[in-house]
Amino acid sequence: MATILGPSSAAISSSCGSLIYPSSKLVIPSISINTGSCSWKKFYGGIGIQGKKGKPQFHIAVTNVASEINSVQQAQKLGAKESQRPVYPFAAIVGQDEMKLCLLLNVIDPKIGGVMIMGDRGTGKSTTVRSLVDLLPEIKVVFGDPYNSDPEDPESMGIEVREKVTKGEELMITMIKINMVDLPLGATEDRVCGTIDIEKALTEGVKAFEPGLLAKANRGILYVDEVNLLDDHLVDVLLDSAASGWNTVEREGISISHPARFILIGSGNPEEGELRPQLLDRFGMHAQVGTVRDAELRVKIVEERARFDKNPKEFRDSYKAEQEKLQQQIASARSSLSSVQIDRDLKVKISRVCSELNVDGLRGDIVTNRAAKALAALKGRDCVTAEDIATVIPNCLRHRLRKDPLESIDSGLLVIEKFYEVFS
Repeated sequence: MATILGPSSAAISSSCGSLIYPSSKLVIPSISINTGSCSWKKFYGGIGIQGKKGKPQFHIAVTNVASEINSVQQAQKLGAKESQRPVYPFAAIVGQDEMKLCLLLNVIDPKIGGVMIMGDRGTGKSTTVRSLVDLLPEIKVVFGDPYNSDPEDPESMGIEVREKVTKGEELMITMIKINMVDLPLGATEDRVCGTIDIEKALTEGVKAFEPGLLAKANRGILYVDEVNLLDDHLVDVLLDSAASGWNTVEREGISISHPARFILIGSGNPEEGELRPQLLDRFGMHAQVGTVRDAELRVKIVEERARFDKNPKEFRDSYKAEQEKLQQQIASARSSLSSVQIDRDLKVKISRVCSELNVDGLRGDIVTNRAAKALAALKGRDCVTAEDIATVIPNCLRHRLRKDPLESIDSGLLVIEKFYEVFS
């Protein structure tokens, strides 16, 4: 009986209840054994045994089911979505256009390298970043892989997946939404990098690796709120992973490396302290957020927030059409990004701006080119204009100008002045 039931989807039912098991595509004829009514139920190896005390009764039904793994995953996704706390819609954020643009450009082209958001407290930094979750597109991953390995890119594959590809084994592929992982300030290094799996060590006596937050964030977003308060040892871990795109763990006799390519998003209040220059340079873009001064806008923000707090579901539904339109715009921009071109003359002028501003390294040049192309794709164009560059270049360069740690980050005026001087 067990061998018959194993690969199929079994519905073990009675007048007392039912138990459903998901299965593969294999179809098995119905089997039913009925011997009277039931008053209690036990489960042995996944089979329901029902009956009165001293008089066992059986009522087993194996139904004809051909289910797909995708349908099971969709049900799991739906259940997970319903259990999550409601997120404020991105389309409902009032003002803060600079911050919203930087976030959208990073979703369109993750290779921009993330965004650092600095501004006054209570200006909606964390709310805006977390509202991005609804807009994140789906990506292909290897089913069951803890590192969200890309089945088409060897550089984004875990070691086990790469070995399967080398052996010519077929990979099971599924679609998931891009992950957003929160890195709490109080997180330990073990939880961030990963550590030895204690449960397997104790029960099976084997050394196994338990992936951490960096593994979960691979090909996704790693968000650090109040990043300027993050402990130095965690900053070192982030710098190492951001630089190489891989996380290497050496502890308790375990030596393992896995891909850790993520969009790094940080937010903070400059009054609470500045970031180390090495970490600041790892953020592709820098957005400054100020308090809204217009009285009408302030009232609108307060009213919208009150509506959301009163009935989150109804509030989210009222912005559903705008959210879907934005999702389609992002999906279209991602698909057309590779076809966007930038003239060599514009590339030379971008590099001239970086050179004359004395920007260290070439990261500023690369990020500006990428951000300008992402903006053109977002606007539905296949060619970058000087206007696109003027929009993004202050966010790409201003946090790279500071030479003295005691200086404050430039507001972008220096960059804009130099831009018009070179591009005029």
